[in-house]
Amino acid sequence: MEGDSRVGEASVHWRRAGSGPPAVFLHGFPLSGQTWHKVVLLLQDRFTCYTPDLVGLGQSHSSAQDDYSSQGQARVFHGMLKQLGVGSYALIGNDTGGWIARELALIDETRVSHLVLTNTEIPFHRPPWIPMYQALSDVPGFGTIIRRLLKFPMFRRSRLVFGGCFQDLSHLEGEFQRRFVEPLIVSEFRMQNALQFLRRMKFSRLDEFQRLHQQLRMPTLFIWGTNDPTFPVAWARRMALQFPNVSGFREVGDAKLFVHEERPEEVAELVASFLSQARS
Repeated sequence: MEGDSRVGEASVHWRRAGSGPPAVFLHGFPLSGQTWHKVVLLLQDRFTCYTPDLVGLGQSHSSAQDDYSSQGQARVFHGMLKQLGVGSYALIGNDTGGWIARELALIDETRVSHLVLTNTEIPFHRPPWIPMYQALSDVPGFGTIIRRLLKFPMFRRSRLVFGGCFQDLSHLEGEFQRRFVEPLIVSEFRMQNALQFLRRMKFSRLDEFQRLHQQLRMPTLFIWGTNDPTFPVAWARRMALQFPNVSGFREVGDAKLFVHEERPEEVAELVASFLSQARS
């Protein structure tokens, strides 16, 4: 099942599958909630899985600029989950979805039963290329240039784009290309929303989480693609020390940033095992 929820000025597209305790999955840039599809297929017999699109990505958008910020996104998803009647829930985030998951956990701490972070932003670490894209996002015509360049496999496979996201770059073709790249190529509206998303995600806010992590007291599991050049595992292990209730740090070999796309079976099993534990 899928639908759209209106939260203030935002229209949030979401998908729901399965039955059992609720689990909310937040995705990264420039994807959509569909990136969790393979993991959801493995979990939907045990959990009710929600996979919304972040504001500015997929089919979610807003006329309010602040809804594209990390804190604004959290407020929107907080409202969406209330509208959908979701009570206590587990929260799983990858890439920038992991940053927004932490924002949501801050404002909904009593309802977030478990937190899972996979290959996500780290305070005072800057991922390659993203600051450059943020600076260029205001340049007139930049979106048109990127839409044209994305048509070329060599560009898509470069480190400027998705080269650091997969251990096996063949994952970039086929289903991934159709779901996440083609919509950006054919739709100027989607590209402009994605650029707005980039502009509103402020690293100065991310750096505050070096302190704010202490407030996230729910059981927290880290699942990390070991070979990720975007968010190196050594940095991630140091970040994990900032959380007061870490249940484990699991490295997944032969995987990079989009570990859930490359190794869905291993990620799903780690998530299922963790979510079966009662909140301490």
